[in-house]
Amino acid sequence: MNERRFELPAGSMAALEVGNIETTELSVVFLHGWMDNAGSFKVLMERLHQRNPHLHLLAIDLFGHGLSSHKSFDNYYPFHDYIADLHQLLDELSPNRLMLVGHSLGALIASCYSAAFPERVEALVQIEGAGPLAESPENSLPRLRDGVLSRHRQQSKPNRAIASFDLALKLRMQTNHLTAEQLMPIVERGTECREDKWFWRHDAKLKCASLYRMAQDHASAITRQIRCPHLIILGDKGFQHLQSNQVEWGENPPKIISVVGGHHCHLEQTLEVAERILGVVNKI
Repeated sequence: MNERRFELPAGSMAALEVGNIETTELSVVFLHGWMDNAGSFKVLMERLHQRNPHLHLLAIDLFGHGLSSHKSFDNYYPFHDYIADLHQLLDELSPNRLMLVGHSLGALIASCYSAAFPERVEALVQIEGAGPLAESPENSLPRLRDGVLSRHRQQSKPNRAIASFDLALKLRMQTNHLTAEQLMPIVERGTECREDKWFWRHDAKLKCASLYRMAQDHASAITRQIRCPHLIILGDKGFQHLQSNQVEWGENPPKIISVVGGHHCHLEQTLEVAERILGVVNKI
């Protein structure tokens, strides 16, 4: 597994890579969830490589996460910019054939990209995510107000140190209800030591509330345009709203399956999730 960097207009994007894009026809690009990083897929990629060493696998750190650049001071990471960033990465990567695998936020990005650029995506796998986040238009004004105020509050918050790496790992274990072994790749990639103190690498502005979410009609207009083979993997103890999601699909609706686990079920059931992904690979 190698480290790789892509110099894009918005900054330097880091990634973990397995396999050689020059010797394979299919690249599988992995998109992690909010406040995670490419380490979220490290074990899963190892499993996939063991099962099919001919695949080219690439897990990126979204901007503001992991080892990738933070965006400018006035950029608060609006959702649609992630889609544009992905497009720029793929232009640089130039895969022969492309499959997207996304978890949580990454799953939402992958769904929108697959709909907007159907000619570029051969298959889509979403883990604990469906269509883009949507809400009633009546919430537009409260969201706008809360989002602006959250930016104001964030500017006055100091970057707090953590006493040790072990404490950082323990904090993530408490938040995600996962084991140290499962979270180690994310926390190792998501922390840094400066002057004997530990700090999270992520951009603090990621915690600011969004100013806007599309209405359900807008979200469904996107998801109805997904044409490629499409699998959604949900944890049986994951985000419950996903179990009864009201997303509208088009002529090629996804296959939806459940595995044992929570929101990070791909860390809990890496072998089963790997087999499910390979099942999609074998159909394209």
